[in-house]
Amino acid sequence: MRLKANKSLNFSKKSRSMKNIRFLIIHYTGMQSARVSMNRLKNPKSNVSCHYFLKRNGDIFRIVDDNKVAWHAGKSKWNNINNLNRYSIGIEIQNKGHLINYQNFPKKQIFSLIKLIKKLMKKYKIKKENVLGHSDIAPLRKLDPGEKFPWSFLSSKGVATWYPKFKNKKFNFELKVQRKIFFKNIYKIGYRYFNLSKQSKKDRLVIKAFQRRFLPGEVSGKITAKTLKISQLLSKNSNFT
Repeated sequence: MRLKANKSLNFSKKSRSMKNIRFLIIHYTGMQSARVSMNRLKNPKSNVSCHYFLKRNGDIFRIVDDNKVAWHAGKSKWNNINNLNRYSIGIEIQNKGHLINYQNFPKKQIFSLIKLIKKLMKKYKIKKENVLGHSDIAPLRKLDPGEKFPWSFLSSKGVATWYPKFKNKKFNFELKVQRKIFFKNIYKIGYRYFNLSKQSKKDRLVIKAFQRRFLPGEVSGKITAKTLKISQLLSKNSNFT
């Protein structure tokens, strides 16, 4: 796999131990073109960067060296870890995103991404459960990589996690009971930004983030029977902890 260099100076100057690299975070650029995206990642005034940038044709650019902390995750949480920049490698994928014109991800781009993820997983011993989307770790403010991103396909290639097949059954739980079970399940997985004992306006955004990842055809922000079942299946995966 050939990497092209197009370096940014937007990173924390102190090097980090490679042992700290535990996560891969997938983003989309949300900008009009590759050129505009690259300029922003390199602009010192933007305070934004990533480690790798993938164009729609599959070309991969190294933006920041792995041993440096790039500025891609922002305010974020997963399990008991805050501000994941220190512990992750950020991968930006060229896509105009929800605010401009959300696109499907081309095969060339996805196959290049899979090769990159496999290389990084092997190099840093990263679990597939720790390959996450930006909206997983920052559900109150981020949508990327979004419901068109092929998480299920990545799982079939061993570079992301998914849930086993199941027969969908109707649940007769009361709404309060549904909420309690669902949020306990996704808390075990790693999602944060909600109160287990108290309902709030944030709930809907967290539910949508979960659905974008695991139920992309049903991004309603409501705890449906299928949403609840998927959360139960995933919560049994001890590798999330």
